[in-house]
Amino acid sequence: MRKTMFVFFLCLLALTGCARNNQQKGITVAGSTSVQPFADKWAEVYMERYPQWIVNVQGGGSSAGIQAAKSGTCDIGTSSRELKPEEIDLNQIVVARDGLAVIVHPTNKVNNLSMAQLKGIFEGSIMNWKDVGGQDHPITVVTREEGSGTRGAFQDMVMKKTRICKWAIVEDSNGTVREIVSGDPNAIGYISLGLVTEKIKALDLDGIRATDENIITKKYKLVRPFLFVCKGTPAGESKDFIAFVLSKEGQQLVEKEGLIPAQ
Repeated sequence: MRKTMFVFFLCLLALTGCARNNQQKGITVAGSTSVQPFADKWAEVYMERYPQWIVNVQGGGSSAGIQAAKSGTCDIGTSSRELKPEEIDLNQIVVARDGLAVIVHPTNKVNNLSMAQLKGIFEGSIMNWKDVGGQDHPITVVTREEGSGTRGAFQDMVMKKTRICKWAIVEDSNGTVREIVSGDPNAIGYISLGLVTEKIKALDLDGIRATDENIITKKYKLVRPFLFVCKGTPAGESKDFIAFVLSKEGQQLVEKEGLIPAQ
């Protein structure tokens, strides 16, 4: 009798677990640390509307997200750079556009750099602020790590085939770059425009300010896409979540969080 009851109890637990799994299904969104805070917001609103679903948002970098989408270890990969030729077999959806802000400490006298000066600083041919109109002090260069979509976009748009100097401080997130620059009057870095706060100052480039209007009209040159990437055509809940992100409500969240809508 006791054995029969024990078996019955185990079966009941198994059935309960199955019911719970059926009630709470999930998708995983992984990749770009630039896209992550915005994906977190989309997921939060989506789960409020559809509480039976869990949207698990993870970082790791654009390259990691692209590889996760290729291997099927995530449902949706995220990238803050254009796909490379060997990656274009993935289905890519532009969910927003972002300006790349070049940032310095608020007390820095420099307000504008030419694209040539910016490249010179990051390649190491310009090493003192006095050479670009600032104070006589060595420049602290801060960059993102290899594999970062933010670094990839900066490399493509600013550095081209030139490497970033070896003595640059390398960090693994936009937030960390922002914190270092906010604490060092002589530092320079680059982050998503949507993450600029009063703790730092975004520089004009070639006399053009990083504003929504200048990004939309393409006057400001450092603009990159925020991508969702999938292996094949999105289906099921992945398709529904992407549809929400591209909906009027989802794109209003894009604007509210400091990005440019996809359309």
